[in-house]
Amino acid sequence: MDLNSDLGESFGAWRMGDDAAMLDIVTSANVACGFHAGDPAGILDTLRAAAARGVAVGAHVGYPDLVGFGRRNMDPTSRELVADVIYQIGALQGLAAAAGTRVTYVKPHGALYNTIAHDRRQAEDVITALLELDAGLVLMALAGSPLLDWARERGLTVVAEAFADRAYTPGGALVSRREAGAVLHDPEQVADRMLDLVRTGEITAIDGSRVRLQADSICVHGDSPGAVAMARAVRQRLESAGVALTPFTDARTA
Repeated sequence: MDLNSDLGESFGAWRMGDDAAMLDIVTSANVACGFHAGDPAGILDTLRAAAARGVAVGAHVGYPDLVGFGRRNMDPTSRELVADVIYQIGALQGLAAAAGTRVTYVKPHGALYNTIAHDRRQAEDVITALLELDAGLVLMALAGSPLLDWARERGLTVVAEAFADRAYTPGGALVSRREAGAVLHDPEQVADRMLDLVRTGEITAIDGSRVRLQADSICVHGDSPGAVAMARAVRQRLESAGVALTPFTDARTA
């Protein structure tokens, strides 16, 4: 199993999360590309820290929405969205090369992530961007979403992702952050849920029902309060149960 987190999201004097601590825990890092968060110097610091620890790096692409942290819905044209995704990945590839690592996968962020899980037009735009830039990039997407099949149909390798610190609807979608109980904070609860998921292939939805969920990677959001404690609890619980934690892509430079 892979354990990932969204990192590189600090901006100037505004600090977001504890990248150094998270990089000692996770196996893959979804690094911001400057559109929803992150500044070049901070992103480079995070990439260097990831390289030093052998953590795999992914491009955490999003809508151009610094004020809303990429969590506001947008409706760009296909021409814009394809170019925006290529631009963000390309920027991170350059910084990663300078840091002695490489970008091996792409995980969309926030509103873009949730939109393309079900919106085929925007999904196809993101898939097109990856294919036009580097068809070898892996796409990380919401477990159980149609996006996984759409990407496979066009030849991309995909990784299905589950969220440790988010509540699920009975239909397998993430509960909107606007609703009570959408974000989980208790490290022990989060760790128990993820061990249950790994053992059974199911997760308990917000109404208590059980949802079938096949996942290759588990995410703990780096900006969540108590993120480090939650990620550490998940790692310890899984490893204690004999679950090996490894990146799904090779973190080494080519």
